[in-house]
Amino acid sequence: MVLKAQEDKTHAGALIASLSNPWGETVSAKTGSTGYKAVWVRDFYQVAMAFMAMGDTRTAKTAFEYLEKVQVTDNTPGNGGDTGWFLQKTHVDGELEWVGVQLDQTAMPIMLAWKLHQAGVLSDQELTDWYGKMLKPAADFLVDGGLAKILWNDTQITPPATQQERWEEQNGFSPSTTAAVVAGLVTAADIAKKAGDTKNAERYLATAKTYNSEIESTMFTTQGNLKSENSDGEYFIRIGQDKDPNSSTTLNANNGREGFDKKQILDGGFLELVRYGVRDALAPSIVKTLPEYDDETLVDNLQVRYTFNFADGSGSFPGYRRYGNDGYGEDQMTGNNYAEGGNNTPGQRGRVWPFFTGERGHYEIAAANATNSLDAMKQQVIKDTYVKGMEAFANEGMMLPEQVWDGVGNNKAGYQLGEGTNSATPLAWTHAEYIKLLRSVSDKHVWDHYPVVEDALK
Repeated sequence: MVLKAQEDKTHAGALIASLSNPWGETVSAKTGSTGYKAVWVRDFYQVAMAFMAMGDTRTAKTAFEYLEKVQVTDNTPGNGGDTGWFLQKTHVDGELEWVGVQLDQTAMPIMLAWKLHQAGVLSDQELTDWYGKMLKPAADFLVDGGLAKILWNDTQITPPATQQERWEEQNGFSPSTTAAVVAGLVTAADIAKKAGDTKNAERYLATAKTYNSEIESTMFTTQGNLKSENSDGEYFIRIGQDKDPNSSTTLNANNGREGFDKKQILDGGFLELVRYGVRDALAPSIVKTLPEYDDETLVDNLQVRYTFNFADGSGSFPGYRRYGNDGYGEDQMTGNNYAEGGNNTPGQRGRVWPFFTGERGHYEIAAANATNSLDAMKQQVIKDTYVKGMEAFANEGMMLPEQVWDGVGNNKAGYQLGEGTNSATPLAWTHAEYIKLLRSVSDKHVWDHYPVVEDALK
């Protein structure tokens, strides 16, 4: 019901990110502000897949059809560059607002189309029609890249390097973005083949295999410099602007936080490689990254995982920040939130996001399947740890938030540990991840996994 409420009622299929303005209590209402009441194709994809998981194929199909409104074409107002990619953020009527290129947002419509066809929601003819008018241009952009020239943006995009990754803050080579790009191209190849476009089917698949072969060499460091006894120096970095994961290049400053050596910044994006079928759950690069990702002995600014023990005795649950050195949240020193004063401050700190608990739960399902150990006992452990963990982060109205309080720094707002901050509630992505996790536990396999990707890359 929460997700359905966040579909626009005038523009059918327009699934917004949240009904809220993050930290809206400190933002003047005298001037209108979009906040999260807008379409991001990435969040949109998560929600469409959740509707599929619930069996609401009608909403999922309507949502897919809506995506035509937010793809860059020759008719997009102000476009002076290449076409095929999907806009970063738009109003529900398709009016553009933010215009950065996020390659995962260009891959996900292709992935969604493949899922809809597999489920019999899109007929063969419908898939062929959509291939010609929306999916082929998207796949071509994932192969060829091009010039993004619209509003402030005037940038040449060369995939798989992205102008922005899934947090819209850094450019370069990202494990989570690349996971979607590879999956998008493999599914595009399968769709092209069904549409009779053999030449492009071969081109998309060949490019996917090339990108896939470079993942570890561009994003997996073997000379990591995290100061922790739990690190062997081998793990996926969050993102890098160059192709050498062992170089000491500095990431861009963000949200008041200075840029750090890229080898010091961890995130959970590497798990998306498993979710989509790009890497096996037991692939060495994946397994080697888990200790660093789970390391709670790192300094607070670089630490990603936090364990929550709730006063009601409900259990002990893992929570994860977006990445080390995240600044999208409350200032550690003053307690002021991201929106107060309109200025980024050096002490801002992004908190724990509950949907990462779901992402980790999905990985544990994949890992258990890889060892043929997903029995009733393991299922129960996943329920008790990850499903209940997400539920523990909900508020009294059962709304799931964007961020929860992690206990670090000045608690000016008086949050309880694990309570949703005033960032954004409800967050559609969090609700979607929870629903997908329930479906995955029930099915005993990851709901938004792509077997066609796994098979193609063997």
